[in-house]
Amino acid sequence: MARPRTFDEERALDAAMRTFWEKGYEATSTQDLCDATGLGRSSIYNTFKSKHDLFERALARYIDSMTTAQLAVMEDVRLSAADRIRTLFAMVIDGETEHRADGRGLGCLTVNTTVELVARDARAAGMLERDTTRRLAALRAVFEEGRRDGSITSSRDTGALARFVNAAIGGMRISSQGGADRAALESIAEITMDALTG
Repeated sequence: MARPRTFDEERALDAAMRTFWEKGYEATSTQDLCDATGLGRSSIYNTFKSKHDLFERALARYIDSMTTAQLAVMEDVRLSAADRIRTLFAMVIDGETEHRADGRGLGCLTVNTTVELVARDARAAGMLERDTTRRLAALRAVFEEGRRDGSITSSRDTGALARFVNAAIGGMRISSQGGADRAALESIAEITMDALTG
């Protein structure tokens, strides 16, 4: 009979996710993970196999949480397509401002991972590529609806618009980590909206 786990695996995964988010993959030591989760090395390796396995699971948890929240906004049929994009930008700005206000300055774990690992970690790159594909498809669908409801007036290809907005969001997150305040992020969002609706 398998020995029952004596800790909350989900809570440990959240703590590990926060640690990777704050420090990055390379800078996070096994001891950092032990300190964050309250687990000993043997418990971490028995449960998660390796630091990289734990990182992948933490990244998957982050992606699922963030993308689910963003998709909920993009699929909200009570709003026009343009208002869905405005709401998406507001979510990003609120999240970035909240992280700056509490001194964490964490940015976005997917953006951080893209910068740190994608060029040399095929598994992380694959996870991020699948997430990006999912978000781009949702954005493209919003822009197609926006053409029908009249709230998106740009004549550009909807796939190109989706990549443009995705890049704007990534740029906002990086700008925030570099010190941009709420007003600067709002300005980026407003100019992006002008390009979509002006």
